Amino acid sequence: MSDMRYIIIGIVFIFSGFLILSVFGHDYQIANIEASEFGECYEDYDDKEPVTVNCSSKIFDQTLFFAIVIVLIVSGIISLVKGIKGKWDNEVKSEDMVGPSGDKNLEKD
Repeated sequence: MSDMRYIIIGIVFIFSGFLILSVFGHDYQIANIEASEFGECYEDYDDKEPVTVNCSSKIFDQTLFFAIVIVLIVSGIISLVKGIKGKWDNEVKSEDMVGPSGDKNLEKD
C-alpha cells in the first residue's frame, strides 16, 4: 500500500472512533455514576418503567464499548504514523520519474 492510503485509512479510523463515541457514548457513561452513588443500576426503556440490572454487567458493557472506540482511534493513529514515516516520492528511481525532469535518462530521437 502506498503511504497516502495509510493516511486516509488512519483519518477514517480516527473519525469513525470519535463519531461512534459521540453518537452512542451517552448510553454508556452513566453506569459508573449509578454504581458509585446509588448502588443500583437501571435500564431505561421508552415504553415501560426502568428495570433494575446488575451493575457489573452494565459497567462491563461500558468498558467494552470504550475499548472498541480506543482500538479504532489507536489503530488510526498507528496508520497515520505509518503513512507519514513511509517512503515518499523522493525515493522514486530516476527511470520511473515522469514529468519535465523525468526524461533525462531516455534516449531522444
